[in-house]
Amino acid sequence: MKTTFNLDTIIFYVQNVEKLKAFYSATFGFEVIEEFESTWALLSAGDCKIGLHQIGAAYLDKSKGEFKFDNNAKIVFKIEQDIHNLRNHLIDQGVEMREVKTFDDYDFWLCDGVDPEGNVFQFKQKK
Repeated sequence: MKTTFNLDTIIFYVQNVEKLKAFYSATFGFEVIEEFESTWALLSAGDCKIGLHQIGAAYLDKSKGEFKFDNNAKIVFKIEQDIHNLRNHLIDQGVEMREVKTFDDYDFWLCDGVDPEGNVFQFKQKK
């Protein structure tokens, strides 16, 4: 049986929905299309949506201060604008950004960044 899959939504389990909603809305201009009492927000990110779901109470430990998650996932955004200019703009806004890189025989420039809770995102621009 052949089934067609289309990625619809990526959900991040986060400590502070409001903070990340503000980050993705202000930094990338993503529109909030659904939200519920600071525990859920859904943002439009082109052909896919990003869901921000508050982690369960058992995982919320406010005594440890600012939460940074160490995970093995990365979301990639294909962009049209100059990756170097975008990187510099985001650094000026206080966003943690890594260096622009590429690989031999690879047609794209790449640049990783980190949201306020440690989720990694990447920009990908055609050379």
